[in-house]
Parts: sequence; structure tokens; C-alpha cells
Amino acid sequence: MEQNNYLGTEKVGVLLRKFAIPCIFSLIISCLYNIVDQIFVGNGVGYLGNAATGIIFPITVIGWGVSLFFGDGAAADLSVSFGKNETQEIPTSVGNSILCSFLGGVVIIAISYLWGDNLLRLIGATDANLSLAHD
Repeated sequence: MEQNNYLGTEKVGVLLRKFAIPCIFSLIISCLYNIVDQIFVGNGVGYLGNAATGIIFPITVIGWGVSLFFGDGAAADLSVSFGKNETQEIPTSVGNSILCSFLGGVVIIAISYLWGDNLLRLIGATDANLSLAHD
């Protein structure tokens, strides 16, 4: 198997374009998805539906944050291991990251179910949109 170490030999500008442009496009697509989703919810359910999705969004962001915390940590560890040519520990590191990310999601779900309405009210739910936030 031929190894290509272009990260260590390529110019920074080329690498920046190679990695930043797909990242920017993925962020733009994600933002467009959220905007279009809110348009459909607003047209289909109404303003209370938009309020309900706005209430749930912080819980979603916390879930993303937990998964990125473990995923980015594993990616950094993977890069350092490849740089040092110490690849024996990579499967353990990636496996631990996946397990911790999964368990973090389970904890978020458990907290959401245990606190239920109180958590939604803490975030900003009102009587008018509480049932839609549950849905």
C-alpha cells in the first residue's frame, strides 16, 4: 500500500482550500436545511410549530456538542497517532469515542425524559406550545 503524506508536504493554501471549501459548503447546506424546515413548519403547523422547534433546538445543539466533543477529540488523537506512526491504539481510541458519544446521547435522552415538562419550561415553553414541543 502506497502512503501519501500530502498533509506534511503540500502548501498551506492548497490544504486550506482542499479542506475549508467542503466544510463551508456543508455548513451552508445545514443552514439552508434549517431555514427551509422552519418555512415548512410555519406553513404547515403555524407560528406555534416554529416556537416548538425553537424550544427543542437547544437540546439538539447540546447533543451535537457532545458528539462533536468526542468525535473531534478522537480525530485529533487519530491525527497525532498517525503523525507519530503509533497506530496500535487507534481502534481503541475510536471505539472509546463512539461509545462515549453514544452514552452521552443516552444521558441527554434520560435527562430529557426525567425532567420532561420542567426542562421544556426552563428553555422557554409556554402552555400554548408545550404539547407541540413534545411532538
